Amino acid sequence: MQGLLGLIVIVLDVIAILDVIKSSKDTAGKALWIILIVILPVIGLVLYYLLGKKK
Repeated sequence: MQGLLGLIVIVLDVIAILDVIKSSKDTAGKALWIILIVILPVIGLVLYYLLGKKK
């Protein structure tokens, strides 16, 4: 079960990182969001979709 959960988190992180790369943010903003998502996978992912992604 833990392996499946880890795989789901990795897939969602990759999707979020690709979304950050495609966004219109400046390079520094993109780098900060990517670092946050990589260092704190679950928390960074949630924070990006709540605070960082423009609606």
